[in-house]
Amino acid sequence: MTIPSSVADFWGRFVKASGAIDPARFYEAFSFGDNEQLATSLAALVLDGTKRATAGSMWSFEAAGTRAPRQGDLSVVTSWAGTPLCVIETTRVDIVPFDEVTVEFAATEGEGDGSLAYWRQAHQEYFTRECARMGRAFTGAMPVACERFKVIFKEACSPA
Repeated sequence: MTIPSSVADFWGRFVKASGAIDPARFYEAFSFGDNEQLATSLAALVLDGTKRATAGSMWSFEAAGTRAPRQGDLSVVTSWAGTPLCVIETTRVDIVPFDEVTVEFAATEGEGDGSLAYWRQAHQEYFTRECARMGRAFTGAMPVACERFKVIFKEACSPA
């Protein structure tokens, strides 16, 4: 994938700090969630090390004509406004039905109280909104890409 111009300088600093990075490993630049408040809170959890996973509907990848993330992919997490915050490396992806997401995965996502009950409630709300935008209906059988990641680059100054 092509590195967007909005994150190119940040990506360049990452490459310089990290050494030889194969540009083919770039996956995407994105903000979490579907609104500014959610994007801000989830990015803060990533930056402080609490959030080490994320979940995406396979239907959304299909609708966008993109593939799901894979182990080894590198992505730039941005603020809602598009300011680059950090680079994450995908360490593992499991595709499972929504209803089969595990307690361990929910805890690794680090949202709310870290429980599976919180994960299911929050993600059902999110995926219901996302499905509605795609003209689909949420179901517990919906395939979900459960992506684990680690932050491999962030700059010392905190974002404004």
